[in-house]
Amino acid sequence: MSSTTSHATLRYTLMRLGIFVGCFLVISLLVQFGVFPSAIGDANPLWVVLLALVVSAPLSFVLLRRQRDAMSAQVHDGVTKAKGKLAANQSQEDGVA
Repeated sequence: MSSTTSHATLRYTLMRLGIFVGCFLVISLLVQFGVFPSAIGDANPLWVVLLALVVSAPLSFVLLRRQRDAMSAQVHDGVTKAKGKLAANQSQEDGVA
């Protein structure tokens, strides 16, 4: 596993969280200044979170393509290694029995 993919899942997750937090802050400011409606009644925090989720999801999809591909490769490598170990363990058990 190369150094570029060794922490791909963590890197992708942190970058996705960063995009969400950035969207949350921007939307909070826009709601505060009245650009976006402040929702109905006491739902303001939930409204801002949901709106930030809706905005950050497509941004993450577009902006984090390379990181998502690296994470996919890391997961694939891990699954391949686990399958290899499982097959080796099963063949050892078959040989002993």
